[in-house]
Amino acid sequence: MFDEPSSYLDVKQRLSAAKVIRSLLRPDDYVICVEHDLSVLDYLSDFICVLYGRPAVYGVVTLPASVREGINIFLDGNIPTENLRFREESLTFRIAEAADEFMVDRTRAFKYPSMEKTLGEFHLGIESGDFTDSEIIVMMGENGTGKTTFCKLLAGALNPDGNQKVPGMKVSMKPQKITPKFEGTVRQLFFKKIKTAFLLPQFQTDVVKPLKLEEFIDQEVKTLSGGELQRVAIVLALGLPADIYLIDEPSAYLDSEQRIIAARVIKRFIMHSKKTAFIVEHDFIMATYLADRVIVFDGEPGIDARANAPESLLTGCNKFLKNLDVTFRRDPTNYRPRINKLNSQLDQEQKLGGNYFFLEEDKAATAAPPS
Repeated sequence: MFDEPSSYLDVKQRLSAAKVIRSLLRPDDYVICVEHDLSVLDYLSDFICVLYGRPAVYGVVTLPASVREGINIFLDGNIPTENLRFREESLTFRIAEAADEFMVDRTRAFKYPSMEKTLGEFHLGIESGDFTDSEIIVMMGENGTGKTTFCKLLAGALNPDGNQKVPGMKVSMKPQKITPKFEGTVRQLFFKKIKTAFLLPQFQTDVVKPLKLEEFIDQEVKTLSGGELQRVAIVLALGLPADIYLIDEPSAYLDSEQRIIAARVIKRFIMHSKKTAFIVEHDFIMATYLADRVIVFDGEPGIDARANAPESLLTGCNKFLKNLDVTFRRDPTNYRPRINKLNSQLDQEQKLGGNYFFLEEDKAATAAPPS
């Protein structure tokens, strides 16, 4: 039995872990796994049970379903065989929906120079790049390739080697590790740190309510679970006035539904406030939903790595997945990216054509950001 084996792992490590777990299968054995990363769950499973209910009140486990049917039941929020709806709305991954919802006006452009940073034995080289307002750039790469270091360089918490200077911008950062030190309740913490934003009706509607903070807003911060702390940290980061929001692994500790909701909240906030976000994310489905463009990190983890210039979602994901030797297709029902089983017919066909990642075939192709 494995409880959330993908936590703390990067995409490559998650797929390796899934392969190791699948190698345990024997004719008379069962392997049972709890997993919140839907692409890993898809890759790992033969059958899926969906659990629904009210957290800390009650839970119901469905009968096992096939992998595709089980994940689609969960996303749709409806069990067709029982004629039972357990969630009011369906969750979809239309990349086009963000472009449809907001006529994005990208007027301000920012640039950062090519930089280098050495930390002990580790060296990171960064290609120069640019970004605009109302844009989300997702950083993809293995653990130890310098994504958090890049965030800290942008935030001014670290200085690059030599005389290079990062343009001075107001930055709000959600760190990777969250340690609750505040003495008091969540509400008191918000009033101390982000009172102005927290009292705005728009911020309440766009950020606080969807993340369901009312369930624990009067609890002591030190008593919160990992998932509750993560949602508090996301609200704190978005509540500070800034030009750039650096968000490090927003999906950690969140369940599958909370991940999709958190991704929507971040996307909507960045578009409405006309700001820029740089996000480190290892849940591939969440990363592709969030990204307007991607920065691919490659090289040797912990030794010598490179951050490439920002590029389009399609070319960036193709480059990233080619390094991992993995291909993705899209589910025709809800457009979620699905990993092809290694050496399956689809996997081989896509590799031959050089298509490691597909955007939607319809209008998302036109809605994809320019490379």
